[in-house]
Amino acid sequence: MAEIGKGVTAGKLASNVQKKINRAQEKVLQKLGKADETKDILFEEGVLNFHKQLTEGTKLQKDLRAYLTAVKAMHESSKRLQDCLVEMYEPEWYGKDEVDSIVEDTDVLWTDFHQKLVDHALISMDTYLGQFPDIKARIAKRDRKLVDYDSARHHFASLQKGKKKDEVKVAKPVSLLEKAAPGWAQGILSAHHVAQTNLSRSQAEEELGRAHKVFEEINVDLQEELPSLWNSRVGFYVNTFQSVAGLEEKFHREMGKLSLNLNDVLNKLDEHNMGETNNSLAPGGTPAPGIPKSPSKLKPGPPVPPPPKLTPSKELKTENIINLFGESFVPDISVTSPSQFEAPAGGSLLDMDFDALKPASSPGAPAAPTSPQAAASWDPWEQTDKAEVSSDAPAVDSNAVPAESAEPQPAETNGSAEEVEMPPGFLYKVKVMHDYVANDSDELEMKAGDVVLVMTYDSPDEQDDGWLMGVKETDWLQTKELKIKGVFPENFTQRL
Repeated sequence: MAEIGKGVTAGKLASNVQKKINRAQEKVLQKLGKADETKDILFEEGVLNFHKQLTEGTKLQKDLRAYLTAVKAMHESSKRLQDCLVEMYEPEWYGKDEVDSIVEDTDVLWTDFHQKLVDHALISMDTYLGQFPDIKARIAKRDRKLVDYDSARHHFASLQKGKKKDEVKVAKPVSLLEKAAPGWAQGILSAHHVAQTNLSRSQAEEELGRAHKVFEEINVDLQEELPSLWNSRVGFYVNTFQSVAGLEEKFHREMGKLSLNLNDVLNKLDEHNMGETNNSLAPGGTPAPGIPKSPSKLKPGPPVPPPPKLTPSKELKTENIINLFGESFVPDISVTSPSQFEAPAGGSLLDMDFDALKPASSPGAPAAPTSPQAAASWDPWEQTDKAEVSSDAPAVDSNAVPAESAEPQPAETNGSAEEVEMPPGFLYKVKVMHDYVANDSDELEMKAGDVVLVMTYDSPDEQDDGWLMGVKETDWLQTKELKIKGVFPENFTQRL
């Protein structure tokens, strides 16, 4: 027999073509309802689950590959960013070696994370999906063998039903032959017809048995494999996502450590830089006090307060007291007996005998008391102030206190002092000496001259050294609300 191709003969090719023709005819008959089709409900459900499982697995594989692509892209972006940091980080800066080591460890961590995702997730995903093509091909082969089986079954059934019809069709020609043939030949013709009919039925029965055997072999295997494959999806999904989650958790934990180390190095670099800046700005090499950081960024230890301002003394020297009475006042003091006018030990100017003083006549000079009782309550400054206010010359109050050191007076209503209601936890008042711009939402913005009511913290653990909690007095008197309270640096204020 001639060969058409490698391992393919003309007879085998003809047989395959004939099978395709028979299958096509059987499908047409089944769709037209002229031939019944073998049905297996459980197997059909298994095939539906198979296709659903294949669709889900293919989508998971696609998304996993996209995730790995994103991880690789993130790795490259992170590497470029940190390479930029290394290039800008000058060799003499603090922690140069530590920064280089952290950048290198970060790159290794990204590479290891990507490779483990490939090994534990993607490769296992590919292996899982690798079993589907073979099963899919066997399902298609089973469908073809089922059509062959139905076709053989229908052919054999048609031979069984057409047995009597064939005998009638053959009987008419035999009767004609019998008329033309001698009697001895009629028996030979009848026997030949029966032999041909039996041969066709025997061949159809053998073909039916062979088709049924081939179909059952494939069908039995698939009936066992499809449910097992369907149930395996749960364990596979669990292992896949557990692997991804575990690798992510380890990666982010290690990356968090590296990020904290980098943050610590950068904080120390900032501190070194601030220290060098302060040393260069402060006179005499002494670090200049700066605005303290917010409580969340404050380092242990209170901030260095600004140098205190000197408050003018209220005490007046003797020559200033004499000047209060004008240049015309010249006391008649005997040089030979100075002890007559000296104040007793431990005494004050009020204990002196002002009767001995003989001031020159002056329109604005006040008269001194003449009795010891009046001298005890007589205030030369007060009398001088009254005399100066009554004169036309400009008055100078030597007892006046600068506005910067004056204490706030209590609020008055109808000419009498009333007690002002203070906020809960009120401790004392402070006056703002320097403007302060809030850096965080929990801080209090202040202007020089503001008065702040200092209060206790809601939780003592929240208080940082060098920071106070309070509300501006003007805001409290207007609203009586604590929503506008905040923290502020103590060294920007002066306690009243």
